[in-house]
Amino acid sequence: MTDSIHTSHATDVVIIGGGPVGLGLAIELGQRGIRCILAERHTQTQPIPRGQNLTQRTMEHFHFWGAEPQLRAARTIPPEYGIGGLTAYGSLLSNHHYDWLQRELVKPYYFKDNERLPQYETEKVLRQRVASIPTVKTLFGWGAEHVTQDDEGTTVTLTERSSKQQQTIRASYVVGCDGSRSPSREQAGITQTLSDHDRCMVLLVFKSQELHTLLARFPGKSFYNVLHPELKGYWKFFGRVDLGNTWFFHAPVPMGTKADNYDFKKYLHESVGAEFEIEFQHIGFWDLRFALADQYRAGRIFIAGDAAHSHPPYGGYGVNSGFEDARNLGWKLAAALQGWGDDALLDSYDAERRPVFASTIDDFIAKSIETDKEFLEKFDPQQDQAAFEKAWAERSQGAVGEVHAFEPNYEGSPVVWHNHVGHHVCSAKGSHQFKARAGHHLTPAALSNGKNVFEELGNGFTLLALGAATNDTQVLIDAAAAAGVPLTVIHEPTGSQADRYEAHWILVRPDQFVAWVSEEKTIHPDLAHQLFKRLRGQHDNAAH
Repeated sequence: MTDSIHTSHATDVVIIGGGPVGLGLAIELGQRGIRCILAERHTQTQPIPRGQNLTQRTMEHFHFWGAEPQLRAARTIPPEYGIGGLTAYGSLLSNHHYDWLQRELVKPYYFKDNERLPQYETEKVLRQRVASIPTVKTLFGWGAEHVTQDDEGTTVTLTERSSKQQQTIRASYVVGCDGSRSPSREQAGITQTLSDHDRCMVLLVFKSQELHTLLARFPGKSFYNVLHPELKGYWKFFGRVDLGNTWFFHAPVPMGTKADNYDFKKYLHESVGAEFEIEFQHIGFWDLRFALADQYRAGRIFIAGDAAHSHPPYGGYGVNSGFEDARNLGWKLAAALQGWGDDALLDSYDAERRPVFASTIDDFIAKSIETDKEFLEKFDPQQDQAAFEKAWAERSQGAVGEVHAFEPNYEGSPVVWHNHVGHHVCSAKGSHQFKARAGHHLTPAALSNGKNVFEELGNGFTLLALGAATNDTQVLIDAAAAAGVPLTVIHEPTGSQADRYEAHWILVRPDQFVAWVSEEKTIHPDLAHQLFKRLRGQHDNAAH
């Protein structure tokens, strides 16, 4: 068969990779009226249950993407069943265990509750939502062969996998959401910093009703990790795919392990601490490795999700970080294409997201492995039961603290305005507070009209004027108009729950992060103009 080549019309953005991150980005752009083409080499979603834990913050994304009810309806574990986790020592059925990753502890700081379902179910919901957006064209079964760029735009050559038909697309920008081995990242010349832990990991998917019966002693738990001295800090990790029957299991195995040369049933039995029936559905392997791209942008080509950062599936950081990439990059690309965002605004995607993920690796994932290793080396219930029990209790409290400490923020962003000069950095490490802080996620608050502030936020920037006079607010409205920045204004009297923001003015970005906050009663016009210039990516020396 002779390959045929067809050159399509130009579009605004080509998204390479239609997993959850690429789909989320397509929705974000499409809802903003941006024309985009999403190319995904697989026609169907892949039936591997990864990326299951969706945080409260991620569920805020689904709210704004108009897909939250559909996602919750797709859940494979009944809503009345909890989605918490458990950490055990030695084996799952040992006497030493505590609750782990208690995301519900930070629920008051987010508008939505968290959720849990297999990634392929999430993708199905996102595919349905994408299909309803007229500015998005999807090409399932098409892979990207070549990605090039010039001063005017980008050129992407796509090949249909079954027919080998080709088409070439011109676009203003390309975003590679094509996984950890991202061809688009490589063609853009973006390098990675790799941290290889020299560990081969197995992914098992299996059916077992007996395991569900064995774990009935831990009601309301959907995932479980086991610490064992032999693993030197690495986990054995069980997760429910549905309630009562299907499971997945990640764990280290010896280098060279294959599907037919290792006793996986025995490994599972030892990990649980009991024998049970097992019907394997999938046996796969992956390398335990941290990878962080050295830049998230190369000219007109961007990368997001696993193409930009990848890590072991510890704590559900991966898919949630990828969704945040999509929200962060989406509104900035839209701003540039709509003419009110400058090139430096696009640069801020790398400046914000890359250090946050570096911090996620260093301060949470790698630190957790090292902390667990040190604990296992130091404490042994067989040697000193009392010392082990005391240290185990302390670990339980530390797990609570970690949930509160994981608070990604953009304090060091070039498009966030601080009223006082200081040392600010973008980091995954922070603290949850109701007080509005520049560079931090806006917490929810009930307004005097009975709605939550998250229901009133605009598609562009939103100004919360809390107990402010109309003429003072007009100064900021005029400055936004002069800069071309779209602005929604919410006037809120004092005396509502919004008082907990402890501010008079709060400027909220399209991704619900606070860009600027002030307790001043009046704002000088010069400051207002400098502020909006900065937020659209026009930097000058007067800005802080």
